[in-house]
Amino acid sequence: MTNLRQLLAFNIKNNRLRLGLSQAKLAERAESSTQYIAMIELGRKFPSPEMLNRLAAAMNIDNLDLFTPPPVKKESLEKIQETILIDLEKRISRSVNKVVRETVSTVISGYITKIKK
Repeated sequence: MTNLRQLLAFNIKNNRLRLGLSQAKLAERAESSTQYIAMIELGRKFPSPEMLNRLAAAMNIDNLDLFTPPPVKKESLEKIQETILIDLEKRISRSVNKVVRETVSTVISGYITKIKK
């Protein structure tokens, strides 16, 4: 999630779908309009504190649940870990290669200097 509005939109839609509610049914329970619920779920509107209370009550959830980031799945964490490890391996490989090249270059330069004398 990139911002609070998107997080709220995601959580409202996710909870609504989890409960099997249509936007119209949620709007009815929260004493709002279907269009307003749609605009919130699209991230185009941000509800007032009073509306947040009504939405949470309509879905039988705590107000804080509207702003709680979704849990990260184990598979997602494993993919992130794998990506980090691959990147780290590449960086280490480049660093080692650079040191080896510099060392070989220094050694060769030393031999060339000795040969020229």
